[in-house]
Amino acid sequence: MWLLIAFIAVPLIEITLFIQIGGAIGLGWTLAIVVLTAVLGTWLVRSQGSAALGSLRSSFSDMRDPTEPLVHGAMIMFSGALLLTPGFFTDAVGFALLVPGIRQAIYQNIRSRVNIQSFGTPGQGHRAQDHASQHHPSGDQGDVIEGEYHEISPEERVKRGPSRWSKGPTED
Repeated sequence: MWLLIAFIAVPLIEITLFIQIGGAIGLGWTLAIVVLTAVLGTWLVRSQGSAALGSLRSSFSDMRDPTEPLVHGAMIMFSGALLLTPGFFTDAVGFALLVPGIRQAIYQNIRSRVNIQSFGTPGQGHRAQDHASQHHPSGDQGDVIEGEYHEISPEERVKRGPSRWSKGPTED
C-alpha cells in the first residue's frame, strides 16, 4: 500500500516542483539545475561508493559483521538512482542519503527493528575454540586438523591403483 502511495505521490510532487521552480527561474535554468545535480550526484555516488566498498572489503578481511557497510552501500546505490531521476524532490532525497550521518541514523533505525540472534563464520563457534584449547596445553589454537591415518606400502598402492582424486605414482 505504501509503495502505491509513493508511486502516485512522488510524480505529483515532482510535477508541482517543476512548475513552481520553472515559473520562478525559467525553463533553461530549471533544466540546467536538473543536469547539474545529476552530474554532481554521479560524482558523489562514485566517490562514496568506493569508500563503502573499501569498508566492506575491510570488514570481510577482518572477519567483522559486514551488515553496516552493506546497508550503507545499498543506500548509496539508491541515492544514485534518485539523483539520476530528473526532479527536485528525488534529488533532495538522493543528496540526503549521501550524508553519512543521515545514513547512520537510518541504519540505526533499521537495526533497532531487526533482531539478529547470532553472527559468525564457519569454524569460529565457541565449541570449536573450547575443543582446540582442551587439546593444546599451551592453549595455542594453531592450524591443527585432527584425524586418523595408516600408511600404505608402495606394493599396496600399486595393487589398489591411484585414487580418483590424484594421479598414481609414475613409473620412469
